[in-house]
Amino acid sequence: MTYDRLVCANCAGPVSEGRCPVCRANRERLQQRGPLGGSHPVVLLTLLILLMAAVALVAAHPL
Repeated sequence: MTYDRLVCANCAGPVSEGRCPVCRANRERLQQRGPLGGSHPVVLLTLLILLMAAVALVAAHPL
């Protein structure tokens, strides 16, 4: 999620403008996340392996 559409509950301003300390802290936290939303690499690797195993099972047993 991007912070450009979020509204701060503290000052009711856009978080992207950073009007108050709460806005600035949340803006920094959101900017530190990577393009995948901060997902742990081990989780992503596990999902990739499971997907590859599922594709291999489907390919081995065609209908």
